[in-house]
Amino acid sequence: MNAAPEVQLRLLDLQDLDAAIDLLTHRRSSLPEHADSERLTSRLGELRSEIVTAETEDSDIGREQSKAEGDVEQVVARSDRDQKRLDAGQVGSPRELENLQSEIGSLAKRRSDLEDAVLEIMERREAVQQRLADLVKERESLTTELTSVEERRDAAVADIDAQVAQKTADRGLIANELPADLLALYEKIRAQSGGVGAAALSRGRCEGCHLSLDATSLSDIRAAAPDAVVRCEECRRILIRTAESGL
Repeated sequence: MNAAPEVQLRLLDLQDLDAAIDLLTHRRSSLPEHADSERLTSRLGELRSEIVTAETEDSDIGREQSKAEGDVEQVVARSDRDQKRLDAGQVGSPRELENLQSEIGSLAKRRSDLEDAVLEIMERREAVQQRLADLVKERESLTTELTSVEERRDAAVADIDAQVAQKTADRGLIANELPADLLALYEKIRAQSGGVGAAALSRGRCEGCHLSLDATSLSDIRAAAPDAVVRCEECRRILIRTAESGL
């Protein structure tokens, strides 16, 4: 394959643009904001589940508290009723008096136990409500942080995309200047060689694989016509001869 030396030199310009585009594409995919967004989104998902669980637990304890308070009210009402009978002298016999006094004592003990139970339930509910408040506060904080992260990410992505678009346009102009067969060879090698299809020959070394060429290879390149498309014997990339090639 043959191509004018100045045309071959344009391959280096094309390679520079391709390398820049590849770097920008990698930078776009590896922005720290992507990982931050993923982490925050994952935690917010966990928080939604934890908040639902806490709300359910609070609701269940609330019903338990209402029932316990209702039980206390019933005991208090019954105790008050018995006490009023006692105070009004409505007891007809010593045995009935004894039974009534015993029941009032039992109701007092029952009331004390029920009130202790209510306090224990209230303490559990308070702990759950505090945990729920903490979870909601964390959710609000992380939602604000996620919004900020996404704004930074979107701004960075937009900037990178703009640079890629410009370099892609510049690349298109150069690609249109190149012979179809030379461009096809370059693209094929680039796809097979880590994104580098053409490299300068600098002081006897291939800048693609960074290996120095042996004397025979250098002699063959030196003897090749200026328009001959030569390739590195080691990496098979297109070698571009320049004033710094050391030939």
